[in-house]
Amino acid sequence: MKSLQQTIQERILILDGAMGTMIQSYNLREEDFRGTQFADIPGLMKGNNDILSLTRPDVIKEIHTKYLNAGADIIETNTFNAQRVSMADYHVERYCRLINLEAAMIARQCADKFTAMNPDKPRFVAGSVGPTNKTLSMSPDVNNPAFRSLTFDELSDAYKEQMVALIDGGVDALLIETIFDTLNAKAAVYAAHEAMKQSGREVPIMISVTVSDIAGRTLSGQTLEAFMASMQHVNIFSIGLNCSFGAKQLKPFLETLSNKSSYYISAHPNAGLPNSLGQYDQTPEEMAEQVAEYVDEGLVNIIGGCCGTTEKYIELYSDIIKDKLPHVKGKVNNNLRLSGLELFEKSPEINFVNVGERCNVAGSRKFLRLINEKKYDEALQIARAQVEDGALVIDVNMDDGLLETKEEMVTFLNLIMSEPDIAKVPIMIDSSKWDVICAGLKVLQGKSIVNSISLKEGEEKFIEHAEFIKRMGAAVVVMAFDEKGQADTYQRKIDVCKRAYTLLVNKVGFNPNDIIFDPNVLAVATGIEEHDNYAVDFINATDWIKNNLPGAHISGGVSNLSFSFRGNNYIREAMHAVFLYHAIAKGMDMGIVNPATSIIYDDIPADILERIEDVVLNRRKDASERLIEIAEELRNKETGANGADKVAKDAWREGASVEDRLKYALMKGIIDYLQKDLDEALREYSKAVDIIEGPLMGGMNKVGELFGSGKMFLPQVVKSARTMKKAVEILQPYIEKSGSGKVKSAGKVLLATVKGDVHDIGKNIVSVVMACNGYDIIDLGVMVPAEKIVEVAKRENVDIIGLSGLITPSLDEMVHVAMELQNQGLNIPVMIGGATTSKLHTALKIAPVYGAPVVHLKDASQNSLVASKLLNPSQKDEFVNRLEQDYEELRKTGKKNSVGTVSLDEARKNSLNIWD
Repeated sequence: MKSLQQTIQERILILDGAMGTMIQSYNLREEDFRGTQFADIPGLMKGNNDILSLTRPDVIKEIHTKYLNAGADIIETNTFNAQRVSMADYHVERYCRLINLEAAMIARQCADKFTAMNPDKPRFVAGSVGPTNKTLSMSPDVNNPAFRSLTFDELSDAYKEQMVALIDGGVDALLIETIFDTLNAKAAVYAAHEAMKQSGREVPIMISVTVSDIAGRTLSGQTLEAFMASMQHVNIFSIGLNCSFGAKQLKPFLETLSNKSSYYISAHPNAGLPNSLGQYDQTPEEMAEQVAEYVDEGLVNIIGGCCGTTEKYIELYSDIIKDKLPHVKGKVNNNLRLSGLELFEKSPEINFVNVGERCNVAGSRKFLRLINEKKYDEALQIARAQVEDGALVIDVNMDDGLLETKEEMVTFLNLIMSEPDIAKVPIMIDSSKWDVICAGLKVLQGKSIVNSISLKEGEEKFIEHAEFIKRMGAAVVVMAFDEKGQADTYQRKIDVCKRAYTLLVNKVGFNPNDIIFDPNVLAVATGIEEHDNYAVDFINATDWIKNNLPGAHISGGVSNLSFSFRGNNYIREAMHAVFLYHAIAKGMDMGIVNPATSIIYDDIPADILERIEDVVLNRRKDASERLIEIAEELRNKETGANGADKVAKDAWREGASVEDRLKYALMKGIIDYLQKDLDEALREYSKAVDIIEGPLMGGMNKVGELFGSGKMFLPQVVKSARTMKKAVEILQPYIEKSGSGKVKSAGKVLLATVKGDVHDIGKNIVSVVMACNGYDIIDLGVMVPAEKIVEVAKRENVDIIGLSGLITPSLDEMVHVAMELQNQGLNIPVMIGGATTSKLHTALKIAPVYGAPVVHLKDASQNSLVASKLLNPSQKDEFVNRLEQDYEELRKTGKKNSVGTVSLDEARKNSLNIWD
């Protein structure tokens, strides 16, 4: 016997007609549906057609036989509603396996009988899987659009039970039909693969969608093109249309499927449109004439009937298809295709995909506040504004240590689905927590993007995550991280991306067009020479990826590039425009940016453009200093300063005390007069070390204050730290001459990026700044487990431990590290830093589990200042007491938030105070 896959290549196949219509013609009574088996089941049983496979198998067998006699090549099992979700209405959900098994075996026996009579015309059985009476994409409660009556997992489990029984019963294919909600269909497809795995037998998957209006959208709002993108991940045997309309009305939508898909095409329309009584008046001959157009125009491979059709309709199809050629499958589309309610296709004509960044609690204080306060309507306005401003994809990130991240992600995505003007675009599910990504994938019917996965936990975990994302039908952002950490150089970037690409394509079977690499946009002009080529390395890596990893796309978080110039939005946006201009030219085709940005490359004045390009393209050694100069000029203009107010270069020295001159030199990073001023200070101070602890530390304190308030840029902070180091080197001989020996270490500091996190750029900057301030640094690197941190801290007898983390799971790991330190009886102060950390989280979660001081620090400029207070006996007690008072106040506000008296965002604002 030829297989279904072989037979469909030879001719057009005939599917049977409506099971329900045929059953109605038998005028069965309650007793027929109930039988003796279900005599004690409460409620009515009449109308539960699927139960007839158990109570009246003779009727079902007769219906199959009529269709087979009419010429059907494929008959559907009587199981359209035979899963727990629908059967619960009749209180017979525990019989689902039995219903499906019996229905499949009845159909199998009938089909095999006809095949035996004519082996040249094999007959096949399709397991009918309906959409259920619930929808995953819409709320049944008009007052609560985020509510869902059923979860993806619950529906998938119900489908799996049904499909295992159908496969065990001998079906040749699974027909997931009458799809009105793509998310329901995704759950069915997910279940189909699980069922095949359990049953040990692969069968083809047939998909058939129903449109709900003349616009060609499903009931849940998707266009057909968007639906096809959502189902692109499925190894589909055939895709088609059924129900909704008659053959005439369905034809334009069938043409869309035929022209734009690369699958076999099926259609089983209704017998025309129903009359006012819900009956179908179209005759078999009238329907056959309309169906003949499908065949004559080469639109179909499988043709059958839905509501209102009987064997009288199907028996006319044999003449219609005789000697007619089947539909020829189209070519596979090699573009990145995403979808919300509508299709977005990354064609070559679209050189850049703008991913809206404002629905991110880590990047927008306003959005975080709205989510905290459950002001979802206002939060949706932010998403809506991004779409209106031109965002082609919306990035959603709920990673915050004090939010119920998964719950908020699901709630907000469900709310987006209730807003068609937002839901029309694809969603990027952005989280560092795997369970949040999984939850997000299970509430979106469109084809989304997962941001992100990486090799940081090794190949096994990477493949596991990639396989799940592929099964859920999403594209994926792959960060250029591996077990060694973040790829920061050109060679590291291309090596990591090549390795990930090979695994995704060759082992996971990922569509290369669904792979989006983020080779790490890192901050330039930080004052650290090793960072100067970061933008160039990204651009060059982009060029290499485009030329060597076919199909792959390039994305990045553009705002990272200009972190050094926070506080000057014009310079930051201009840097982004320059970077994108050069990166896009080399193949960067996606990025997380503000869609409302107003600065474009051609609008940047020539003098500013030259200096920004010098930085971005690393064209000269003094590029950072020159950009800082022009940034300060722009800021002076904004604050009312003008050229007439400028003073001579060295005017700051005139009439200033030596202390003030040293402080100023540190703030500005000026080393020209250090020797002269320090010589003068030595004549005034009895000890050289007093100069360090006096005016020099005073200058560094001012640096920290200005940086924390956005009035200094990061490269200036690093330059100040190096000036401090130079000053200490000048004073060192005088300290030794006085018999005090070398300048003693300010303290021994252990730095580590905690387990699960590979980000280390910020930690490295802290290391440089603290080392310049006289601290001995032990840097353990990235992905450091708590056990190692404790072990090294004890062995090296460190004075301070610095914990770094950029992603939300790092917060939990920091709590774990603090608990381990406590368990070991250690009393070493801990400094907490990183993008997701906060003073509030530290007060609520970390400090309470550890007996020694735990201090949250906003940025690299503060570490040295706080460390000096923690290690100075005369300052420590006062500092720690104040710290605990502040933490206690934050804990109170956090508790008050639970009864609604103080917002958590207000507490967070308190957590942004700068230590003085």
